[in-house]
Amino acid sequence: MFLSPELREQVMDELKTFATNLNLSEDQKQKLQTALTDTYSKFQEYKQQNPNATKEDVLKKINDNRSAIREKVVNFLTPEQLSKWDTEVSKAKSFLGQKLAA
Repeated sequence: MFLSPELREQVMDELKTFATNLNLSEDQKQKLQTALTDTYSKFQEYKQQNPNATKEDVLKKINDNRSAIREKVVNFLTPEQLSKWDTEVSKAKSFLGQKLAA
C-alpha cells in the first residue's frame, strides 16, 4: 500500500489535527509516538518478509496493527480521549478505505 504524496500530506494534516483535538500531555504524546513507531516498524518488517502479499493480506495486517495500537492507547488515554480516538479512527478507516478502493 503506497500513498501518493498528496494523500500522504492530507493524512499527516489530519493526524496533526487529531493530536491537537486529543489535547495530549507530553507523556501521552511520547507514549503514542512510541506505539505508532513500533507498529510502523512491525508493518515494514512484515512487508519485507512478505513482498508478494496480496492487497487483502496487507489490509488484514493493517487492521491487526490498528487493534494492537488501540490496546496500547487504552492504557494511557483518558476515557474522553479514548472516545475521541475511536471516533477519529472510524473516520480514518472510512477515508482510507475509500482511497484504497479507488
